[in-house]
Amino acid sequence: MIKIFKTFGGYQEIPNAEQECWINVTKPTPEEVQRLSTEFSLPEDAINDILDTDERPRVEFEDTWTLIILRIPIEASNNSVPFYTVPLGIFLTKNFTLTLCQQDNEVLPFGKPSPFREQYKQITDPLNFILRLFLRSGNTYLKYLKQINQMTALIEQDLEKSIKNSELNKLLKMEKCLVYFITSIKANEIVLAKLRNSKKIISELNEDLLEDAIIENKQALEMAQIYSDIQSGMMDAFASVISNNLNVVMKQLTLISIILMIPTLIASFLGMNVPNFMEHSFLAMPLILIGSLMLSIFGVLLFRKRHWF
Repeated sequence: MIKIFKTFGGYQEIPNAEQECWINVTKPTPEEVQRLSTEFSLPEDAINDILDTDERPRVEFEDTWTLIILRIPIEASNNSVPFYTVPLGIFLTKNFTLTLCQQDNEVLPFGKPSPFREQYKQITDPLNFILRLFLRSGNTYLKYLKQINQMTALIEQDLEKSIKNSELNKLLKMEKCLVYFITSIKANEIVLAKLRNSKKIISELNEDLLEDAIIENKQALEMAQIYSDIQSGMMDAFASVISNNLNVVMKQLTLISIILMIPTLIASFLGMNVPNFMEHSFLAMPLILIGSLMLSIFGVLLFRKRHWF
């Protein structure tokens, strides 16, 4: 899908590219990739790099274009890990600026892609636009990290009484999300450092915005590392908790088996085909039942006194 806007505000969509326009591309088809390569004179190998899920963030300078790749967080819609990251590529040319991503995302949602929709003003500076993308990416990381923390708290409540591995598997998925986030945020941090050291990219007017993006990125990195450390310790602790819960269940089942063995043992002795003093008594059955019940109750009281139950 390709949308062309007159400015970076994203409010005025135009049918064809013109000078200083913004082109937003999301989930392109092979035909659209070919169009980007032919009509906009962009290298097809660089486009395919951006569409590669494992592509690393970087900055490339060429004579006619500059490419900046950052990794942004995505909320998964399937049953795998709830969050992961994908590359977002930005081509800067003299005539237009193009953003390209293989997935719908919250940083540049295809329906309302404006990074300035809170301000409702036209922005014509592409450098300002790029830095705001980094800033919004950091904000999105922080938002998803808070959701991960809330989901982890719910899993923790289930783990306290669990003897299954399903909750640990959920916790493992949360840990994988944090690993994805930490790796991507660190790579974005390197790109921001390169932009700060590149006078070709950053002017004095955008230095404050660059510092805001760096601070937001560092905050997201610190939060992700803290949550990851907590979850690593939590997984080790709850693995022991699950093992202990299982031992408690096995202990209780063993004690129940012992209690049930008492009336079974009495019935086995008295049910043998040998003479005994109760075979002709009409009180034999009630006495046997009462005796079995009393001995079972005595066993239960004995176990409770020893705090085995």
